[in-house]
Amino acid sequence: MAPQKKVETKNFSIDCTRPAEDEILDVTQFEEFLKSRIKVEGKVGNLGNKVEVSRDGNIVNVASSTQLSKRYLKYLTKKYLKKKQIRDWLHVVANGATSYELKYFNINNEEEAEEEEDA
Repeated sequence: MAPQKKVETKNFSIDCTRPAEDEILDVTQFEEFLKSRIKVEGKVGNLGNKVEVSRDGNIVNVASSTQLSKRYLKYLTKKYLKKKQIRDWLHVVANGATSYELKYFNINNEEEAEEEEDA
């Protein structure tokens, strides 16, 4: 009798608090985008019971019992930002081993540095 493989569940989170509070990003649409675009076993929309996408306020949680990389979630997040044409203002930053956060580009510091150089 072959030994049973232990099924390990990976949990990832994407924090969309800042853009959601400013009403730039709709978290429910982002959650639906992930549900429709995540590939499982090479097929789109084949989540079944292997991958679960849920939302807790402004944080999207992805729980996977199959192989799913954190990098793939970053790719899909960037794809969503590009689709909504907000990729120029937001970027995806890792803030832990299993989590990402959407942050604004720090444009103010660049403008202040340019003003100081001109003076």
